Amino acid sequence: MSIGSLDTVAALGRPDLLAPSVAAALPAEAVGVAEIDPGLADTAAFCERYAVPLTESANCVVVTGRRGGEARFAACVVLATTRADVNGVVRRQLDVRKASFAPVEVAVAETQMEYGGITPIGLPAHWPVFVDAAVAAAARVVVGSGVRRSKLALPGELLGRLPGAMVLEGLGR
Repeated sequence: MSIGSLDTVAALGRPDLLAPSVAAALPAEAVGVAEIDPGLADTAAFCERYAVPLTESANCVVVTGRRGGEARFAACVVLATTRADVNGVVRRQLDVRKASFAPVEVAVAETQMEYGGITPIGLPAHWPVFVDAAVAAAARVVVGSGVRRSKLALPGELLGRLPGAMVLEGLGR
């Protein structure tokens, strides 16, 4: 399997290219991983340099909101051609008055992943993972690996089957 101009190898065989929580939570199905320049981990730069269409790239963002003094977190996975509907779909799903992107330092601390590599695989078990229906329907998507120096390639439907995952129509706009 390849990711644009990159060849992938079985992710389970390269735990050095994964955050520890990602390696521990990888589905048994074939997931590929490719090493990249960590300076090119951000979506636009990655897609341009490695010839990956934005329609095959998925972004995972950490969102938070408060209810009754309690912080609630979720991960949202949308195609790179869209943006997560944070104050519509996500806010309602989290049952909070206002939802926003988690600050970088909070997202990194809570996920134990590197910023720019956060992925829906291996997140805290109590977090919901909201997956846009277009991502779940994709034959293959490219997502982070928990670190900036690699990317994962996998069928979109695997993301919809992660623990805590909910496939939502209209999450990505």
